[in-house]
Amino acid sequence: MTNSSNIQKHQDDGAKAFDRRTLLRGATALAATALAASDAAARDFGPNAEPQRYPDPDIVVIDDKRFKAKVGNTAIKRLYTGCLWAEGPAWNAQGQYLVWSDIPANRQLRYLDDDGHISEQFHKPSNEANGSTFDFEGRQITAERTRLVRYEHDGTVTTLAEKANDKPLNGPNDMVVHPNDKSIWFTDPGYGAISIYEGQLAKTGSNQPYQKEAVYRLDATTGQVTKVADEPFKPNGIAFSHDYKKVYVCDTGITHYPNAKNIVWQYDLNGDKLSNPRTLIDMTLDGKSGFPDGLRVDVDGNVWVGAGWVGPGYDGVQIFSPDGARIGQILLPETCANLTFGGKKRNRLFMTASQSLYAVYVETKGAHIC
Repeated sequence: MTNSSNIQKHQDDGAKAFDRRTLLRGATALAATALAASDAAARDFGPNAEPQRYPDPDIVVIDDKRFKAKVGNTAIKRLYTGCLWAEGPAWNAQGQYLVWSDIPANRQLRYLDDDGHISEQFHKPSNEANGSTFDFEGRQITAERTRLVRYEHDGTVTTLAEKANDKPLNGPNDMVVHPNDKSIWFTDPGYGAISIYEGQLAKTGSNQPYQKEAVYRLDATTGQVTKVADEPFKPNGIAFSHDYKKVYVCDTGITHYPNAKNIVWQYDLNGDKLSNPRTLIDMTLDGKSGFPDGLRVDVDGNVWVGAGWVGPGYDGVQIFSPDGARIGQILLPETCANLTFGGKKRNRLFMTASQSLYAVYVETKGAHIC
């Protein structure tokens, strides 16, 4: 593993009958040419909005040879609005529901797939919870402001980690669970320790985290927390590749470090270690660059990144091929913090974006259940 002294080095571094599917593919290609005219900010997502004409122009195909996930006869839906800062969506396959966080409101909400009911105070208080996932026993794992916790089946809460390197965690953010050894890999950027709005200021005497921001691995057997990477200035979203050979980490360090860049890191995964840190994705598009916040991977290895803070034509979800090339977008009227695949077929993309929860069906599946 490269230590923190190498941060700067890596950072700088005949006639055929047309069937319905054919027509939809043609319409999809035409929609891509209308990207410049598409303005997600002007779209009405309210309850009294007119139905969206198909194909949805805010699902943008950039590379039609590699982005096959657009469904021509579906539309982006806003399922809820009213959050202060929506984050951390996680899908529970057993219960068929989605849970997500509203960090400043100190609550977690739940969306039921069967009837669309939303519980606005599923967990309240939530200790200003951020990201969540579910382990292979269906238990919710959540990054709270000061610790990583697990909700047991009997309703009790187990603290999994609150220290690393004999120091308090800065503020855990996102996590994934490995299917083989059930280890939990999580990021600790520290936003909960440097913001009153999303947490409390760290007791360090200044507006600084307790320790260098890093990525950690929690051993499921021993409970030991081990630092596995610290190249990102502020490691945020984290995901395994579809084949579990790589780990992807979003870097949002530009919020506090002038030398940081809006990139997604890629690491090789070797057992319990990460190696060969390098840039997989540069978020720059048409000269503008936004934050890569949360991310997930589909069964084809494509990387879906929640992004924003640029404006219409950029904010929403950006989709990249396994080699880091941008192949598609889902444009939203709000900055997208995070996303996850869910639904009965794991082919519905849920997106937490600023004040709202959005969803859209896609012609692919999420690669992982955790």
